[in-house]
Amino acid sequence: MSPSAVPLQTTSELNTAGIKRTINKTAPSITTNGSCSHLAELDASKLVFTRNPNPKPVPEPNSPEILAQSICTDHMIKCAWNSTTGWSAPTLEPYGPLSLMPTASVLHYATECFEGMKTYRGYDSGLRIFRPDRNARRMLHSATRIALPAFDPNELQKLIVRLVSVDGEKWLPKSRPGTFLYLRPTMIATAPTLGVQKPTEALLYIIAAYMPVLDQPSPSHLANASTITTSTSSSKAPGMRLLASSHDTVRAWPGGFGSAKVGANYGPSLVAQAEARARGYDQILWLFGPRCEITEAGASNFFVVWRTKEGSVQLVTAPLGDGIILDGVTRGCVLELARERLVRPGRGWEEDRGEEEASGEWEGLEVVERHFFMSDIVSAVEEGRFLEAFATGTAWFITPVSEIHFRGRDLVLPYGTGTP
Repeated sequence: MSPSAVPLQTTSELNTAGIKRTINKTAPSITTNGSCSHLAELDASKLVFTRNPNPKPVPEPNSPEILAQSICTDHMIKCAWNSTTGWSAPTLEPYGPLSLMPTASVLHYATECFEGMKTYRGYDSGLRIFRPDRNARRMLHSATRIALPAFDPNELQKLIVRLVSVDGEKWLPKSRPGTFLYLRPTMIATAPTLGVQKPTEALLYIIAAYMPVLDQPSPSHLANASTITTSTSSSKAPGMRLLASSHDTVRAWPGGFGSAKVGANYGPSLVAQAEARARGYDQILWLFGPRCEITEAGASNFFVVWRTKEGSVQLVTAPLGDGIILDGVTRGCVLELARERLVRPGRGWEEDRGEEEASGEWEGLEVVERHFFMSDIVSAVEEGRFLEAFATGTAWFITPVSEIHFRGRDLVLPYGTGTP
């Protein structure tokens, strides 16, 4: 893997050059020139395992412990880095607290990034992780975007698999097929200095936690709705209800860091998110610019399906490349599957479509990644061309959207009769 292979979403030559320099210095093995470095690289083969002598009980499904989103498995992986020696030998050790100095960079300058993925207990009793290679590559992008050290994504993936192999058997019992654990690799800058500078020490750690099922919006969001709600819609559809962001609120911008999974993308959005939920909505539909360009739904990618004025059916989502949109793993899977299975002609078309669809009743789908705006949605709804909308992400999977509140108006969207 060369630095150019890292999915850089930035319009800044300065940032791009800095990221390539970081990769060449801290993980030269993933570059094409294979330059030497005196710094040790991340190496999963050096893992040291210390078993937890005090294992915890596994909580029951849908228990308060799981709903609290605070229960982790018995073990975690840790690996320290510094600018003098590079990566240390990783450890798989009992889950527990971290030790940080009050002056640690992460506590002051948001020098941290993370990933989110799931490991599942299959109905065939096997354990599976959904496309961890993509999360590992994205974490490399996020880490180097905020001046944290680089690493070989393959080594990170090996560490993730190792944690699952140790804790998965107990924490995802075979008697509970279909359940999952949420995996959270995280990297933080730990150098005990207040200077605003590139981090000289870092810590990579990986934990596995229980999370509630979020396939569809929680009724508790609506139960806590405030009396100050501005929505007067009588829609009862169970899909996600979105509140479009106001003109004076921006989540991400071109050339910024919206494409990196860093804490600074999330903390500033929580006030608006909490207020949206207080008003009976599930998430914010984040808009950008005076034309109300559509970006993301909460922390999820956003898709629409509509019929164009010319009559073709399109699946549309915002494009990558300008630093605004996170390259979601679920997003990528939806696009790949749609292009493979729903674009006519396509591989497997005759096999996957029914006789009626294969004979011509189903005209196929155009898959489009482009900038689009609230005016496009409003027009499609008013003209009866809007077919559906949905959000994608690790937590939500694929969740339909039933309503968007935009500038005092409720846009009730078509919603299928199937189960979300």
